[in-house]
Amino acid sequence: MSQNNVIYVHTNALDPNLLNLNEEEAEFFKFQTGIQNNEELRNHIIEVQKKAYETHKYPCIQNFSFTRLKIARLPGYNHAFQLLKARPSAIILDIACCFGNDIRKAVADGWPVENALASDISKEFWDQGHELFKSTPETFSVGFLDGDALSSSLIEPREPFYSPPLSPRPTDLRTLVSLTPLQGHISVIHASSFFHLFDEEKQLALAKQLASLLSSEPGSIIFGSHGGLAAGGIDQSKIYAGDRQMFCHSPETWTDLWDGTVFRRGIVKVEVRLVEHSFRSAGPLGTRINLIVWSVTRL
Repeated sequence: MSQNNVIYVHTNALDPNLLNLNEEEAEFFKFQTGIQNNEELRNHIIEVQKKAYETHKYPCIQNFSFTRLKIARLPGYNHAFQLLKARPSAIILDIACCFGNDIRKAVADGWPVENALASDISKEFWDQGHELFKSTPETFSVGFLDGDALSSSLIEPREPFYSPPLSPRPTDLRTLVSLTPLQGHISVIHASSFFHLFDEEKQLALAKQLASLLSSEPGSIIFGSHGGLAAGGIDQSKIYAGDRQMFCHSPETWTDLWDGTVFRRGIVKVEVRLVEHSFRSAGPLGTRINLIVWSVTRL
């Protein structure tokens, strides 16, 4: 798949016709919100989208990506639930969670709410998630932490764990003010539509931050998807939001980043594939983008 196959169009226009829930997504939102009427549900989602886009002009909000249950379509998701069977107290973290649709999907599928955690740069996303799903911190009590994943105030920089941490696991995730106390304690980390927001240097720094959180127990996994290219480098064809070019890893460079750079070589199994993803977008051309679908599993 060549770099020329990638088309990325971003405008500030909002098009309600981009909202197109499939049957699974519609049932999920009806169950979560309690809204059973299709038109009422549609209007509710569009209203929340418009409000959020006023302050956060991200393509994932513009294109209703927050309605997609993408976590459940990733190969790492089934692995995570197999791990949960063997490790009932396993912690799952959804980093860059936006409105929290993916962590809500995991909880709906059986992940214990007390062992689930979400994080994004602004608490406003989480609050808008409560509005979107018509919940409250009491009715959906997953812990949330706002902050920059590259900042030491959220995650203190350190090397990955190669043995269990000496510090005990925090008992109540909802009382945490940073992710640092969870370093070496998290069994599952989901990170989608996240890494491609950064340049090459910061993608490496972010990978190191997340690696420090991952448990050393075999089977612990980080997984997700984001923009990629068959040959790693700057995507010269289009700019990303904010007049910034997107740096894209290839499957080969993404593998080398985790196995041998972030982690000691041979400590993890990296699985990566490049797929072409098409979705509707505001603008005349629509959008096609190459995605890296990946997982990093401790051996």
